Amino acid sequence: MNTRLSVVAIALSTLVAGHAFAADPAAAKTREQVRAELAQAVRSGDLIADGETGARFNQVSPHLYAQPVAVAKSRAEVQAELRDAQARGELIADGETGARFNEVAPAQYAAVRTPAPAVATAAVGKTREQVKAELAEAQANGELIADGETGTKFNQLYPNRYPQPALAQGKTREDVRAELVESRRSNGG
Repeated sequence: MNTRLSVVAIALSTLVAGHAFAADPAAAKTREQVRAELAQAVRSGDLIADGETGARFNQVSPHLYAQPVAVAKSRAEVQAELRDAQARGELIADGETGARFNEVAPAQYAAVRTPAPAVATAAVGKTREQVKAELAEAQANGELIADGETGTKFNQLYPNRYPQPALAQGKTREDVRAELVESRRSNGG
């Protein structure tokens, strides 16, 4: 009997302590922070799509989400970085400990403490301002994906919330009536 009470008491104290730690105001996030994180996860497809496998939406349907753009370096740039790292002793000397050459023999690399020159890379893609402008336009038009599983956009789910594209202007009622009257006159009726 006492053993059961002890087990229950330990379980209860663990539960209460867990709630006390979870209620830490320093670690708490505001509602807006949580909403922003959720919106970012929806945009990037980082939400779990399949609870059994743990697959995320961006894994299940990668064509629906933007892929990261990799900026490649030329062979010459990589070789230059390797030579600089060798000169500064930044390569791994001991695979077991992960110690670098400049840590194992600091006196040998003391003279070479200058930072590596920055390699100029060509800008690829759009500027931050262009991306922000496109995002704002997509949000205003409802072009963002609302349902990652089906690929449905917000303007498809809620068409009354977003401006509709301008349709080709047809004839007015007066134009149709005038054509009808004209056709009756020409047909003798």
